[in-house]
Amino acid sequence: MLSVGLTGGIGAGKSEVSRLLVECGAVVIDADRIAREVVAPGTAGLAAVVEAFGEGILGPDGGLDRPALGSLVFADPDKLAVLNAIVHPLVGARSRELESAAPEDAVVVHDVPLLTENGLAPRYDLVIVVDASPATQLDRLVRLRGMTEQDARARMAAQATREQRLEIADIVIDNDVPLERLRQRVQEVWADLSDLSGRARRSRGRSPGIAPGTPADGPQE
Repeated sequence: MLSVGLTGGIGAGKSEVSRLLVECGAVVIDADRIAREVVAPGTAGLAAVVEAFGEGILGPDGGLDRPALGSLVFADPDKLAVLNAIVHPLVGARSRELESAAPEDAVVVHDVPLLTENGLAPRYDLVIVVDASPATQLDRLVRLRGMTEQDARARMAAQATREQRLEIADIVIDNDVPLERLRQRVQEVWADLSDLSGRARRSRGRSPGIAPGTPADGPQE
C-alpha cells in the first residue's frame, strides 16, 4: 500500500484533484467528509462541540450550523484550536480504520485540508500539494461558494501560507490552469504513483539474498 497525503489551500481546487484521482483508481479518504460524520447529530463529537461553543452553533434540525461555527472560529485562533482538538483525533481514528480496510496494493490518498498546519507530512509516503494563487483562491471562494470577501480572506488567513505548503510538497499540481490541463497533470501524477507503488511491492517481494534494484524513493519534482 502506498499512503499519499493530498492538501491545498481553501479554494485551490483540491477536491477536483481528489475526484480525478478516484477516476484514475485511487482509494481516497476524505478528511472533510469524515469531519462531517464525526459531528453528525447524535455523535459524541457533536456533543463535545456544543459543550465548547454553546447551542448557538446548532441549526433548527439539531445538526451543526457550519456557517455559524465557521464565522465563530475562523476569526479567532484560540477557538479554532479548541475545535481542532475535538475533531482532529476523531477524524484521525476513522481515517486509520478506512486505510486498514483498503486493498494491500492500493494507492491510498488522504485528502487532508490542514495537513501542513498539523505537521502531518511525515505520516505519508509522499505529499501532493494542489497549488493556486491567492487571487484564484479568493475568486473561487467568492464567486463559486458564495462567501463574502471578508469571510473568504479570514478562512485563507487561518490556514498555512502558500510557501509553507510548498515546502512540504513532494509533488505539486498547479491548478491555475483549465480543467483539461489539470486532468492531464493528474494522470501524469497517477502514473508516477502507480509506478512507485509497483516498485515498492516488488521490493518487498524479493528474497533476502537478492540485492534490491532501484530504490523506491518516489517521483521528484
